[in-house]
Amino acid sequence: MTDTTITPGKFEGDFAFVLLISCVATIGGFLFGFDSGVINGTVDGLRSAFNSEEVGTGFNVASMLLGCAAGAALAGRLSDTFGRRTMMIVASIFFIVSAWGSGVAHSSFEFVIYRIIGGLAVGAASVMSPAYISEIAPARFRGRLSSIQQVAIISGLFVAFLSNYLIAGSAGSSLNEWLFGFEAWRWMFWVELLPATFFLVALLFIPESPRFLVVKGSSAKAESVLARIGGARRAPHKVSEIERSLALDDHKPRLSDVLAKGTFLRPIVWIGIGLATFQQLVGINVVFYYGAVLWQAVGFSEGDALLINVISGAVSIMAVIVALALIDRIGRKPLLFVGSIGMAISLSILVFCFSQARLVDGQVSLPGSIGLIALLAANAYVAFFNGSWGPVMWVSLGEMFPNQIRGSGLAVAGFFQWVANFLITWTFPMMLGSAAIGLTGAYGIYAIFAFISIGFVVWAVRETKGKELEDMQS
Repeated sequence: MTDTTITPGKFEGDFAFVLLISCVATIGGFLFGFDSGVINGTVDGLRSAFNSEEVGTGFNVASMLLGCAAGAALAGRLSDTFGRRTMMIVASIFFIVSAWGSGVAHSSFEFVIYRIIGGLAVGAASVMSPAYISEIAPARFRGRLSSIQQVAIISGLFVAFLSNYLIAGSAGSSLNEWLFGFEAWRWMFWVELLPATFFLVALLFIPESPRFLVVKGSSAKAESVLARIGGARRAPHKVSEIERSLALDDHKPRLSDVLAKGTFLRPIVWIGIGLATFQQLVGINVVFYYGAVLWQAVGFSEGDALLINVISGAVSIMAVIVALALIDRIGRKPLLFVGSIGMAISLSILVFCFSQARLVDGQVSLPGSIGLIALLAANAYVAFFNGSWGPVMWVSLGEMFPNQIRGSGLAVAGFFQWVANFLITWTFPMMLGSAAIGLTGAYGIYAIFAFISIGFVVWAVRETKGKELEDMQS
């Protein structure tokens, strides 16, 4: 719907304020990335401390993702009752508890409990941060502002990789004692306490989502927030738009709103599930969670493997910045299409490289220039993902659903996203240790899903660039 009360093309709000509160919300994304990536350098420590084999190690690493699935499902629904900001505050507290507890754990059971608590926080942040940003950001800036979420996620991963590398380097190994007699891998978790505490404090100073305020009957408060976000002249009209979009339904938002007669779920929800699951089925989190293990499996030392993680993190940040610059210019669908093609090709090259691994003096290695090609292909894969599916999936999920089902739609899509993440993460150590599958077979599976995602983008994904949230249809 066109707003005729303001000059077309002119933005009258306080962009600095919009950017500031968006950045606060994306600290949840930073913690999402850090909490996901910190496990990368602690796998050997967990295996040694808890005497776990491949299945147990895989579950220790993947256990957080069970909490993520529950956190995404619960937060999306509870946010319709208590608010987006309130659920982010709860998530920040859970981040603090998990960071402390994961470092003090002395058994697999204790560690898994704290990681699940962290997973609840990550799952909640993964859907609440993009939902909040999409609901406070003006349409013309929404893609770029929502993409900051992925910048924050990758920055969190990068800081976790760098922190792990520096701590392991200082201690000599992740297994060695570092400060105050505690093993280095425990300190890798405790570093997260700093950004988690800052997130909690910062959230106390940002407003609630204006669309949530309208749903709860606080239109005056919503208008006050919108006046600062988009300008005083536009605020009353925007409140009316939100009220009209909500009036199309005869009840307040609820989980059953995602259902449709004859298809179980509304078509738009199926598309959201497809976006969420394909983002994981291409295997990206194997790189994030098991990067050190992956590169050691083909002959690199622990120090070199951790350094490669740092390089991949830097490449990821640069790729997301490129996506941030393009997403509101060329749209969401073209980025997804190019990203799927790029991932399919780079993963296929990795499959070939890993198939060339040989035993040399009892150690696995990649012959000749194959190791360099594998590194280049891996970083190309990471770049294509983070220049497309990484940020665009979160942007699309945050804006594709109508107001009535945004919280519930995000809950369902987020739940499937984390279930797929869990399955990929849990099965990788088992595939890696299998003579029949191995690294080549695992990456072959991820390459197949990347090829399938090309067709999904072409036939199912809708373009949402420049559309107002009130114009989204189910």
